Amino acid sequence: MSSEKLTKYEEGQVLLFDKPLYWTSFDLVGKVRNMLRNKLGLRKIKVGHAGTLDPLASGLMIICTGKATKRIDEFRDMDKEYIATFTAGATTPSFDLETETDATYPFEHITEELLRSKLEGFLGEQKQLPPMYSAKLIEGKRAYEYARKGIHRELEPVTVYLRELELLSFSLPEIKIRMVCSKGTYVRSFARDLGVALQSGCYLSGLIRSAIGRYRLEGALDIIKFDEELEQYRANIGS
Repeated sequence: MSSEKLTKYEEGQVLLFDKPLYWTSFDLVGKVRNMLRNKLGLRKIKVGHAGTLDPLASGLMIICTGKATKRIDEFRDMDKEYIATFTAGATTPSFDLETETDATYPFEHITEELLRSKLEGFLGEQKQLPPMYSAKLIEGKRAYEYARKGIHRELEPVTVYLRELELLSFSLPEIKIRMVCSKGTYVRSFARDLGVALQSGCYLSGLIRSAIGRYRLEGALDIIKFDEELEQYRANIGS
């Protein structure tokens, strides 16, 4: 391929992907980078993502290529929308399914009316304590590195903003909520805090990121569709 003219991916593309469950954000970025290298011969192509999504979550990730990587901070600053499933009556050290249940609590007293009233109390600006099983840096190491060794380290609370909390379904012990929140919000930490507010326990048992700002999951690619897009692009520029 001629190096005189840049491909559209080198000029810069903002790509919406539906990250598969169990993939890390790095896995998806690496896969996209390798596909661009192998399909189009772009050995030095820049590829980056605009916001990490945990392996146990699926949904929207924005991946930028080429000159569009300069826009990554713009996308990171946007509000995020999630469809979150919580399980009441138990807790885990990681606040999600990464670790086993460490305690159980009564949950029969939780009513839909009680839940709705507690959700209202979370709306707006608040201080949130990040989970120890997170990528927060503590003296140059990720917090989860300490947590997985059983070492407790203090994390500083961060300011987050919860704009919308919509109850989608209530079927104890499962609760499903649509959340719109600021960057830096940990849905896992919200699960912990919700359990405390309900005088029970709670952990995150399912998470889908459905939107980043105005960008929605409905318009996202999967790896197979992206492969087809690259094949078509290669055919077009080769003709």
